[in-house]
Order: sequence, then structure tokens, then C-alpha cells
Amino acid sequence: MARRLFAGAWLRKPHHAQVRFSYMRMKYLFISWLVVFIGSWVMYVQYSTYTELCRGHDCRKIICDKYKTGVIDGSACSSLCAKETLYFGKCLSTKPNNQAKLGEQGNLSELVNIILSFADGNKDGRVSLPEAKSAWALLQLDEFLLMVMLQDKEHTPKLMGFCGDLYVIERVEYTSLYGISLPWMIELLIPSGFRRSMDQWFTPSWPRKAKIAIGLLEFVEDIFHGPYGNFLMCDTSARNLGYNDKYDLKMMDMRKIVPEMNLKEMIKDRPCESDMDCVYGTDCRTLCDQSKMRCTTEVIQPNLAKVCQLLKDYLLRGAPSDIHEELEKQLYLCIALKVSANQMEMEHSLILNNLKTLLWKKISHTTDS
Repeated sequence: MARRLFAGAWLRKPHHAQVRFSYMRMKYLFISWLVVFIGSWVMYVQYSTYTELCRGHDCRKIICDKYKTGVIDGSACSSLCAKETLYFGKCLSTKPNNQAKLGEQGNLSELVNIILSFADGNKDGRVSLPEAKSAWALLQLDEFLLMVMLQDKEHTPKLMGFCGDLYVIERVEYTSLYGISLPWMIELLIPSGFRRSMDQWFTPSWPRKAKIAIGLLEFVEDIFHGPYGNFLMCDTSARNLGYNDKYDLKMMDMRKIVPEMNLKEMIKDRPCESDMDCVYGTDCRTLCDQSKMRCTTEVIQPNLAKVCQLLKDYLLRGAPSDIHEELEKQLYLCIALKVSANQMEMEHSLILNNLKTLLWKKISHTTDS
């Protein structure tokens, strides 16, 4: 009897296990289906947005139709529409166009002369009406105006021509400071923390990274209280920076580099509950005046501090042991810079020069420099 009871109990046990297994299987199947459904929906939305805003063929047709009817003109129109030697490659942006505001810049008459010279696409000494229409369309873009201002600077991509509101810049071999380019569908599946670690595996040798970093520090110097005022970098991320085959830094996306006075105008008196409400782009932050519940206009961090934060892991990974400690010290001093600090401009210049000197001394006698 005992054996039969034991046997009966033994025979009933698989039934409970089977029911439990079926329930767990259904649960996992449902979760898997839900993940696939949500993932497919996200990819569909991303793809729809991308294809809607990155239609190079349609863009080219609109521009060339206007060129052929004499509405617009420019130095790149013939190559794009007649000779067809200029073509659209990778779509670098899926964002709508940006409007620019030109404030009271220094050397305004000099800037006007530079713009008129660029607008004269065929270099015949005068600006035709179609050329003027093209130039006016381009001047509505923040990054184009900044490129014109900084055309004599090494780290600004050279403007090669324009046609309507399309402008052409020099080819830059590497379009991100570090990392590997992956299809956007795969990007969606990789956790951001792992992606950041993975990016650091795909970088040039340390001397080449040092040369690129020096270029970025020089660009910060170029836009800090230059002849056309002070400019603020409001999206300091690796994807906005590139470099050529000689490892010279090139700014890839300058849309979020804005004149300081324009930023103050945009953020002044913005309603706020906390400092998190007082942000332009991703990096330009001011304080929230709790007594007035309005944003103040003084930016907290200078460009140099944000750039040093970006360069910290980039430079310390693989840095030579004899400068690692001093490099780390200078980078942390740099990150701690605040606009409101006493003698900020003096500290800014001192730290920037210390970093450039430290890096340059280490690589000046290497072939990578």
C-alpha cells in the first residue's frame, strides 16, 4: 500500500510540473512577443522619420529645378545639377532646419564683406539676384554663419560651395571622435552603458588621440572671446567631432554652437521650477532663480570644462605612465572650471595652455604628430 501511495504520488508529480512548465512557457512567449512588437514599432517609427527627412533624391530635384529656372544660383549648382559630379552620400541629420539670429557682433562690416565674397559664386565681382537668394537662405542657418566666421581656422571644415540652401564642405574621413559606426537598428538593441565602453575600444593610438585633443582645445580657444564675440558649445558630444586622415580635428556639426548673447536672450526669463528647466541643447545650463521662478542668463560651465569632461576617458585610457598623473590632475582642474569663479579667464587660459603643452611635448617627436 505504501508503495502504491508512493507510486501514486510519484505519478501525480509530473502533472503539476507540466502545468507549471506550460504556464512559464506561455509567459515567456508572451514577453518575447511583446518585446518583438515594441522593437518593431520603434524601428518602424525611426525608419519612417529617417526616410521622410533624408530624401536626398527629392532634395536634389527641388534644388536643381530652382537652379534651372534661374531662381537660385551658386558655385556648387553646376556640379550638382548639370555635370552631376556632386552627389548626396550619408545623411548626417534628420532634424528640421534651424533659424539663426545675428546679434551685435564685433567687426560686422568685415563679416558682411566675407559673406558677399562667398555669395559671389562665379567670382565675377558681383552678386546676382539668384546668388543673393541662395546666400540669404544659407544665412538662416546658425552653423553656416559660424563656418563663414571661422573659415580661416584650421578645425572648421572648409566651405567648398553652395546651391540654394545647400552648402558643400570638405570631406572628413572620420565623422565621430571615437567609436564604431553601426546600423541604427543594431544601435537600438545595445545598452547605452555598454555602448560607451565599446566606443573606447575603437580609437586611434594614444599619440594620435593627443593630436586630435590638441585640435579640440585649439577650437575652444578660437571661439572664446574671438573677433565676433564669445560662442558657447551646447552639445559637446563625440558624434559632433571628426578628424581627417592626418588626425586633424574637424567640427562635424556646429548647429549647437551659439553666440553667448543669443543664448542669454533665448533663456532669459524662461519659467522654471529647478535648474533642470534652464538648459539649452544638452550642455548649456544656467541656474533657476527660485525667488522669481525664472532662469538666470549666466551659463554655469565654460566650453573648456565640457570639452575636458569629454576628453577625460579618451586621453587617460592608454596614456603614457610618465604623464598619466599630471594629465589626470589637469583634466580634473579643467572640469572643475566655473564661469562665475574669480579670475575665470586667467584660469581658463592657464589650464588650456598647460594641457596643450603637456600633450604636445609628449608627441612632438613622434611620427604620429
